[in-house]
Amino acid sequence: MQLEGKLLIAMPSMGDPRFEHSVILMCAHSEKGAMGLIINKPSADIRMGDVLDQLDIAGSNDAQKMVVHYGGPVETGRGFVLHTKDYVSSLHTLTVTGGFGMTATLDILEEIARGEGPESALMMLGYAGWGPGQLEGEIARNGWLTTDAVPQLVFQVPAAEKWSAALESLGVDPITLSATAGHA
Repeated sequence: MQLEGKLLIAMPSMGDPRFEHSVILMCAHSEKGAMGLIINKPSADIRMGDVLDQLDIAGSNDAQKMVVHYGGPVETGRGFVLHTKDYVSSLHTLTVTGGFGMTATLDILEEIARGEGPESALMMLGYAGWGPGQLEGEIARNGWLTTDAVPQLVFQVPAAEKWSAALESLGVDPITLSATAGHA
């Protein structure tokens, strides 16, 4: 099972409130573990302007207003930028299958602040991480559905609609989902 560049869609039976109705873009997946970013949980009280101010970076009005997302429960003080493949940091960008990049270096924030960053981007604080075999076990227990990630869903669909849109991309009507799984 290769999950890099895929979306994980939390099932109602997930059981972990941190991931309820989450959609996660998987940035890395190997026998050593997995790492992804939640793409549909915007912060109610943090904007990019707050992050730029803390780092003493002057930013345009558009950059100041950019939403910061809860990327996951691991290292919530660390920033990650999920972006389109048109941007590559001179320091380090992780290329993610499906036309995405993930950059966690200061230069991307400086470029976004100047209006020179990627065409589309989501700023995250924290990430979702799994140890070896942990995510595969959660999928086997019906905790997650998986589907291909497409930039339009990741960057253009409003956060509140991403979970339903991801399910609908699989032909699943969110209303028909149950929190209990059945076995024949």
